[in-house]
Amino acid sequence: MSARLDAYRASPETMRAAISTQKVIQASGLEHRLLELVKIRASQINGCAFCMHMHAADARKSGIPDGVIDTIAGWRETSWFSPREQAALAWTERLTRLSEHADDSAEYQELETHFSEKERVDLTYAIAVINMWNRFGVGFRREPE
Repeated sequence: MSARLDAYRASPETMRAAISTQKVIQASGLEHRLLELVKIRASQINGCAFCMHMHAADARKSGIPDGVIDTIAGWRETSWFSPREQAALAWTERLTRLSEHADDSAEYQELETHFSEKERVDLTYAIAVINMWNRFGVGFRREPE
């Protein structure tokens, strides 16, 4: 499958604005490992091969073990994820699958247990941003480099 267009060339101002969202996330104070897990999981759900590949590579470079990266989709089936990471991954799945209209009370209660109000807002922003990037990747058929 070939790419449909180069969004950076087609609309540099829009893409600069999208890139600037990363600065907010990096300054949030949320752990790098947690953010990479969230980015990979949302990208898996959305089927964004470009983002899965990029964030798995970033995770490996930052020292996250291959076994952890390889099992993100099955995070409920292993003890390799902390309770905080599990809460973040559940919230990621919930917000990435909005069309399912499920009751998210349990996920949110777990989120409250492990994240401050500011962290919940920052995590939700990070999830929203990776979902945005996934739409660019999937919509324009961006392939892994």
